Amino acid sequence: MTEMNYRTALVTGASSGLGRGLALWFGKKGVKVYAAARRRPQLEALAREARASGANIEPVELDVSEAETTLERIRELDDACGGLDLVVANAGVGGMTDGRNFPWEHAKKVIDVNVTGAVATLSAVLPRMVERNRGHLVGVSSLASCRGLPQNAAYSASKAFLNTFLESLRVDLHGTQVRVTCIKPGFVKTEMTANIQHMMPFLLEAEPAVEFMARAIVRGEDEYGFPWPMDRAVGLAKFVPNVLFDAVASKVVL
Repeated sequence: MTEMNYRTALVTGASSGLGRGLALWFGKKGVKVYAAARRRPQLEALAREARASGANIEPVELDVSEAETTLERIRELDDACGGLDLVVANAGVGGMTDGRNFPWEHAKKVIDVNVTGAVATLSAVLPRMVERNRGHLVGVSSLASCRGLPQNAAYSASKAFLNTFLESLRVDLHGTQVRVTCIKPGFVKTEMTANIQHMMPFLLEAEPAVEFMARAIVRGEDEYGFPWPMDRAVGLAKFVPNVLFDAVASKVVL
C-alpha cells in the first residue's frame, strides 16, 4: 500500500507532536485528514497551516478517554467521508506512577487514554473495514512497552497492552485486505518529553521521527520500532533474567 491508496485518514492526538506531524505528512500527500484532539485552537492552527501548503485537514475536537463518544464520532466521520482508509490511534499520555507512592488518579487517566481510548479509536470502524475489505489500523505504542520500567507501571503496561491488542487483530485479519501496524517510537522531542529530567538516549527531533513513522505506515509494516539502536537494545532487554533486570532497574532514578 502506498500513500496514494489512502483517500481519507483519521489521526488522534493531532494537536501537537507526532500526531500533528503525521496529519501534516499525509495531508501534504493528498490525503483528506481528520485531525482529532481535545485542544480546538491548536487544531485550527494546524488546519490553517495545512491550507497554506495545499493540504486538506479537518479539525475534530475529540477526547478519546470518552470511549462511547469516540466510537460515535469516528463512525460519523466514516459515514461522512465514504469510509476511512487509515486510522491512527496516536493520542497518549505519560507520567510517573511510582509503586512506592502510587497515584491512582493519574494511573486511571493513562489507562483511559492509552488503553480504552486507543481500543475505541481502532475498533470504531473495524467491522466496516472488514466488510469493505480495505483499510489500515495503526497504533502508536512505545519502546517503553518492552518491560516494566521503573516508576512507569501504568505507561509501560498501557503500551504493552496496545502491542498485544494489535498483534491479535493482525492475526485475526490475516487473509483480508485490512492491515494492522504497531509503531514503537523511542525518545522524541515533543510536549510529552519536554519535562523529562532523566537522560533520553538516542533522542530524536520530531520531524525525522514523523518521517520514520509515516514511511513505515505506508510500507504496511507489521511492527516498527525506532531508532534502531534503541529498538535493538530493548529487544535484548526482554531476555535479561528477572533477578538481574530487577536489581539494575530498581537503581534507576527517573
